[in-house]
Amino acid sequence: MTSTRRLVVMDVDSTFITAEVIELLAEHAGSRAEVAAITEAAMRGELDFAASLHARVATLAGLPTSVLDEVRATVTVSPGAPELVAFLAERDWPLALVSGGFIEIVEPLARSYGITRARANALEVSDGRLTGRVTGPVVDRAAKATALREYAEAEGIDLADTVAIGDGANDLDMIAAAGTGIAYNAKPVVAAQADHAVSGSLTGVVDLLR
Repeated sequence: MTSTRRLVVMDVDSTFITAEVIELLAEHAGSRAEVAAITEAAMRGELDFAASLHARVATLAGLPTSVLDEVRATVTVSPGAPELVAFLAERDWPLALVSGGFIEIVEPLARSYGITRARANALEVSDGRLTGRVTGPVVDRAAKATALREYAEAEGIDLADTVAIGDGANDLDMIAAAGTGIAYNAKPVVAAQADHAVSGSLTGVVDLLR
């Protein structure tokens, strides 16, 4: 086992969890098929992420905020996620979740696993309903890489000792910036650019980091 302290930064949708939260929300709006097609194209790198996010979130306009609780209740973590969290905690290696999804889902999820660093987009709400917009800067591929660098600096960990894990084109910048980039159940464009590719279970990441 290496004695070097490392920082692990993970994508959330289809990485730390099995689903794409935007699609679960879109199910309630009757726009899942449309949203899934946009998500798929964005994750392959065929669409600008920010533009694709705005287009997908627009389909959620008018949904009551109660759907966030319903979706939170259906989210399932990926196989091996609890083992990975435990492995990192044993070593005092910080874990951060950085997502192009939504902080309303990511933050409670992170908290439930003792993860204190989480960054994601925020959904705009008015009168108890989603407006179909996000607030603040979009967490896109550049923002994910920025988060990795900021967290590494805050933890006093060299970039060479950071690990980034993701599945889609939105993760490419942080995978490139990290000392070790890991593609998990990833699109071909991501698997081709990462240092390692893991599929099936995040226990494969544990094996790589031992």
